[in-house]
Amino acid sequence: MKKRIFSGAQPTGQLHIGNYLGALKNWVALQDEYESFYCIVNLHAITLPQDPKVLRQKTLDLARIYLAAGIDPEKSTVFIQSDVPEHAELAWILSCIARMGELERMTQFKDKGKGNSERAGVGLFSYPVLMASDILLYQTDLVPIGKDQKQHLELTRDLAERFNRDFGETFRIPEPFIPPVGANILSLQEPAKKMSKSDENANGSIFLLDDADTITKKIKRAVTDSGTDIRFDQSRPAINNLLTIFQLLTGKSAADCESHFEGKGYGHFKAELAETIVEFLRPFQEKIKEYDEIELDKILKTGAQKARSIASETLNTVYEKMGIN
Repeated sequence: MKKRIFSGAQPTGQLHIGNYLGALKNWVALQDEYESFYCIVNLHAITLPQDPKVLRQKTLDLARIYLAAGIDPEKSTVFIQSDVPEHAELAWILSCIARMGELERMTQFKDKGKGNSERAGVGLFSYPVLMASDILLYQTDLVPIGKDQKQHLELTRDLAERFNRDFGETFRIPEPFIPPVGANILSLQEPAKKMSKSDENANGSIFLLDDADTITKKIKRAVTDSGTDIRFDQSRPAINNLLTIFQLLTGKSAADCESHFEGKGYGHFKAELAETIVEFLRPFQEKIKEYDEIELDKILKTGAQKARSIASETLNTVYEKMGIN
């Protein structure tokens, strides 16, 4: 039998080229090798205030993006988290074996709480437990993650091992899948930090739905490092980041990329990079429009039914082990 993978994204903000290169691209490749479960994690989204109408629309828009990126509902299970209530049920069970100290150490809570944990919502504090539930429900073997999610997966593994120790072998212990290249695309404006959906400066990200003019302007404004050579160099994070984007979109080797731009200036490089991004996103943006609400609803309902058939089996086992039913 194929091993199983699980991953998901929140329907908040706008997905950017870094989300595609660091996550979606790998999801598409992995679906041929693994039994794949790709979720729109809308319950995670409400850890911060959301407009209900906007959240509902963004949830459907994100499903369209999954499909347009190449996730095939015939190969992968695509569904909305809230359509599978077992996610929230198992999260409660896991929260009863999780420890305060473990959650207090989560760096994302510290970042999003912004030092004001007294006023932060409890969901913002405990959502790593829901993330663990997402993964463990499906007896997941492999979780495609970025480097910033390693801490959450470590918590998931700890909770699974603790439950197995205390109540008997129940959960599979998931392993991380971190792509060797492109897992950490950086901001175009602040290359010391990761490209982010929530960045207040929109010029730092190339969003998947940006039009050609917007993309060209953002690349033209992208910061560069000192020096004139266009080559991969970790000590020059800005140019290294732009070259990484070019490499991943074109499929060229690092050596071919450097050779291609040898003797050329930043102006030429940025113009070609912008054109490469525009042409790459054009068919993707056109495909998004192909999924009407009827077809999308059918795909998501079918996915939720399959997901529930597996999730309910895991949850029933958990309840039996704990003496709940």
